[in-house]
Amino acid sequence: MKRPLGAQISHMLKDRGVDVIFGIPGVHNQEMYRGIEEAGITHVLARHEQGAGFMADGYARASGQPGVAYVITGPGLCNIMTPMGQAYSDSVPMLVISSCLDETAAKRGQLHQMKDQRGAAATVCDWSEEARSAKAAYTLIDRAFMEFGAQRARPKHLQVPIAQLVARAEVPTQWHPAPSTDATNKMTVTRLPSAIAPPVPLDMVDMIALRLLHAERPLFVFGGGARGAVYPDGPIPSILARVNAATLTTYAGRGVVSPDWDLSFGAALARPDSAAILDASDCVVLIGTDMAEVDIWRETAGHRPGAIHINIDPEVLAAAHPSDICLQYDASDVLSKLHSALEKHGENVKQPSKSAWSADIVAGYRSRWRAEVEVERPGIITVCDALREAVPSDTMIYSDMTQLAYTAKEVWDMDRPGHWHHPSGFGTLGYATPAAIGGAVARKGQPTMAIIGDYGFHYTMAELGVAVELGLPLPIILWDNAKLGEIEDSMTRAQIAPNAVVARNPDFCKLAEAFGAHTAAPKTLTDMQDAVRDAFTADGPTLIYLTPSIS
Repeated sequence: MKRPLGAQISHMLKDRGVDVIFGIPGVHNQEMYRGIEEAGITHVLARHEQGAGFMADGYARASGQPGVAYVITGPGLCNIMTPMGQAYSDSVPMLVISSCLDETAAKRGQLHQMKDQRGAAATVCDWSEEARSAKAAYTLIDRAFMEFGAQRARPKHLQVPIAQLVARAEVPTQWHPAPSTDATNKMTVTRLPSAIAPPVPLDMVDMIALRLLHAERPLFVFGGGARGAVYPDGPIPSILARVNAATLTTYAGRGVVSPDWDLSFGAALARPDSAAILDASDCVVLIGTDMAEVDIWRETAGHRPGAIHINIDPEVLAAAHPSDICLQYDASDVLSKLHSALEKHGENVKQPSKSAWSADIVAGYRSRWRAEVEVERPGIITVCDALREAVPSDTMIYSDMTQLAYTAKEVWDMDRPGHWHHPSGFGTLGYATPAAIGGAVARKGQPTMAIIGDYGFHYTMAELGVAVELGLPLPIILWDNAKLGEIEDSMTRAQIAPNAVVARNPDFCKLAEAFGAHTAAPKTLTDMQDAVRDAFTADGPTLIYLTPSIS
């Protein structure tokens, strides 16, 4: 039956597997809200569009399905552009649907008017398009969902003129997804390797296998794009053991390699002397990583020409050294076939009698790096270690731009991938609290935690009210060093007299209690651990207030 297009869009999204929408209604997009409840979709009311965007981001990272947000014309879209930029840099599938004015060129002074709303959004997402008919809206929504599963995930923006949202429209075509191995059988999670890239040729896999078998110092570098290759009885542990390979991971790749692998250098690419490790390797295989500035924090990674790059993004491969071998294939497909190829060729190849890598070498580097982190950020490692002991092993963690998180990313080994999310790349403050809310919505009954600094908490503290309304058992670890500590340190290193790095903070515990949240301000690490354990079973969020004086 015909309904206003705004209502039809919600029904269409439900048919495509969307169960939750984050957003804020307004007079311009209210028609989009007409069909939400009727379609059976849960709407989470954010306190600010930036919060809605981060919630959609956190939901997508936790669920593997696109996060969807509804916002109004003009300021609503502008407010969500920071989360869109973050989702773009971190390859997160997000669909932002906004209203827009029907006419802007010939009419000025309208509510929420922008000179070029569509163009503004295009600067921070994969594409930004305007649907001037119901058919166009349906086509663009389906395009977004198909692209989420067929290429590198990136946020999309669709804007629909207000008059079109009000106009009655035909029912969109129903979606009949292909059979999926996922229990939910939703098209948004049907992400087969063949949908991302063609099957990798076996001769290519044989080449990689032979190079690894002949190498004395094979080294794998795993990024976030390799997470899909980790599953029960997956090929990575067997591959590493077969060729006695050492490993490095990006921050997003933590958990791809088991902490029990004694040749794991960990997430240490940002340590300057990791370049020496890369240079010492005679066969470097980089899988699912951009090796971007935020991964290595230097101009070049340090590996010799001739490295093997496996990535689905041609833009990443184009930046490789001309002598490198670049393969645009899915990591899961390559690693699965590589495991078989190593078994096939292993008996016929005389491998080096003794690998140049050893557990002692790796342990020596890791011990030195840990000492360096302790010097750079005194006392924080002890807090990280105690916190790690207190959280369940399957906890999904969302962190913010804060020294507690920077330290943890280097010293906190993860035993599973995709369970620590940090605003890399775009590097926004205020990410962790709303993103963790989105993650907790996606992971009902499973542990989720946020780590945020005092200054970052200011950015999105209002979203604490959402966690209270939803009754989420969410520990929020607030690290208060009463300043922009990392910026102060950077200014000092640059011989700039630190200024504008201190802001007056409120009493964060009283503030959280005013929202209706639980609070704790432990003075000892043991008390902190007890507070964290209690927070996972509470009837709402708990703000756990920590300062550097904790002992």
